[in-house]
Amino acid sequence: MDEITILIVDDSALMRNLISRIVDGLPGTKVVGKAMNGEMALNRLELLQPDIIILDIEMPVMTGVEFMRERRKRNIDIPVVILSSIARKGAAVTMECLELGASDFILKPTLSENNDLKKVAESLTEVIYSYGSAYAISKGKKIQYTDPVIAKQTVSLEKSSDNSSATILHSPFGATTKKQDPIKALREPGPIDVIAWGISTGGPNALREVFAKLSSKIKQPMLVVQHMPAGFTEEFANSLDHICALTVKEASEGDLLKSGRILIAPGNKHIVLEKKALATIVHLSDEPVRNGHRPSVDVLFESVAKEYKNRALGIIMTGMGRDGATQLAELRKQGSRTLGQDEKTSVVYGMPKVAWNLGAVQKQVPLQEMADAVNELAINYA
Repeated sequence: MDEITILIVDDSALMRNLISRIVDGLPGTKVVGKAMNGEMALNRLELLQPDIIILDIEMPVMTGVEFMRERRKRNIDIPVVILSSIARKGAAVTMECLELGASDFILKPTLSENNDLKKVAESLTEVIYSYGSAYAISKGKKIQYTDPVIAKQTVSLEKSSDNSSATILHSPFGATTKKQDPIKALREPGPIDVIAWGISTGGPNALREVFAKLSSKIKQPMLVVQHMPAGFTEEFANSLDHICALTVKEASEGDLLKSGRILIAPGNKHIVLEKKALATIVHLSDEPVRNGHRPSVDVLFESVAKEYKNRALGIIMTGMGRDGATQLAELRKQGSRTLGQDEKTSVVYGMPKVAWNLGAVQKQVPLQEMADAVNELAINYA
C-alpha cells in the first residue's frame, strides 16, 4: 500500500517538529518534507510530490497568502490546509486563503495546554485522511486508510496493552450505525417556512459552491451551523454574503428571522429559536457542547423541529461524526422535508451517512446539485 505524503510549511522549527511528531503516529502517512516559507515549499513540490500541504500563514520571504496566490497561478491542485496562530486574530486572512483555494484550516496548538494539543492532533488526523487520501487516490495511489474513523480505531487497537480484543465504544471522529428503514412521518409535509443547514469538515468550500447558486427568489429565512472556531464565523458570513444572492450575516442574540436572509451560528454559541405570534427570535446559548460541538447541528435541528414541526427543510452535509443526524431524524418524524449530501461529493461522509442510516434523509444529493434541489423545494413549497 502507498502512503499519504505530507509537506509541512512553517517558519517555526518547533512547530514543524511538533506537527511532524503528531503525523508520525498516524498509520499510512509520511512526512516527506518540511519548509520554512512558501517559496521553499514551491521549489520542493516537484521533488516531494506531497498529497497534502499543511501551511502556516505568517512567514518570511513568502507568506501563506502569497503561496496560495502563486499556487493558483501555477494551477497546482495539491490540497492545502491552513495551520497558523495568526488565524486566531486574522480570520479575514484565513478566509482569503479559503477563497484562493485552501481546502480547510485548523488552529495551531497552544503548547502549554495538553487538551489543545489533543484537539489539534484530532483535527490534523481528520484533514490528512480526508483531503490527503482523496488526492492520493486521484493520482493513482493505493491507500489503506481513507477514513479517519478507521485509522483512529486502528491506532487505538494497536495501543491496547494486552492481547484481548478491544472494542471501540466511542471515537472523537464519530460513530457508525446500521441502515434503518426510512422514517415514517407523523404528518404530511407542509409549506416550507424555514431552512436549516448542518455542516462540518469540508463545509466552507461546500457552502461557497452552494450559496453562490441559491436563487434570489427564495423567501424563507435560513439558519446554518458550520463547525468553526469562535472569531471566524463573522468573516465567513461576510465572505458568503459577497457571492450569495441572499443576505448572509453572523447571527446575533435577538435577531429576527427575515425573508431571504441567512444567519450563520457564531463560533462557540448554540443557536435556538423562539417562535412568537409576530416573529421568530434567535437566541444564542452557552449550554454545554453536544456531540463535541458548540454550535451543534443537533441543537439547531431540535429547535426547528420543536417550533416548525412539518414546515421546515433540514439539510445535512459533509462532516465528521454524527452531529445533526439524530435531530434531523426528529425533523423528518415531524413531517419536515430533509436532504443529505451524497457520499461521492462529501469530503467526509460522516454526518450525512449517519443521518441516512437512521432513515432521516429523504433524498441524497451531490454537492453540485444541492443548490438546484434547495431552490426547487424552497420556491415550490413557499
